[in-house]
Amino acid sequence: MITTADEELLRRAIAIAARAVALGDAPYGTLLAGADGTVLVEAQNTVRRDNDITAHPELKLARWAARELDPATAARTTMYTSCQPCGMCTGAIVRSGLGRVVYALSTGQLIELNPPSGAWPTVPQDGPALFDEARAPIEEYYRQ
Repeated sequence: MITTADEELLRRAIAIAARAVALGDAPYGTLLAGADGTVLVEAQNTVRRDNDITAHPELKLARWAARELDPATAARTTMYTSCQPCGMCTGAIVRSGLGRVVYALSTGQLIELNPPSGAWPTVPQDGPALFDEARAPIEEYYRQ
């Protein structure tokens, strides 16, 4: 359930997205708030300026949280973001242990506003293969 306090922080994320556009980047902004609603860190998309396809603000903040917060603190945070996180960012959010994500626009709404944004081609993938060989380093790692 999205509260009035959530809406205020979402508006701040949207303002961060507007700032990204003003600086020549894609319109995505994100912030991470602690359990009491205090903003811990914020980021905007810098894919164009950094020439880095991974410079999504959600990924930046998930990485920050994994480095800077202990697991219990991370679990009590909420990420507020102007658009629903992509698959890459979602994976990082899960791995960083953040407690919650609140977003303004869904992926479907984003595609409706900008149809080319959802037209990513698929890359062919083959597998699984070589199970016995591939499992050896995995099993070694988890035995440690």
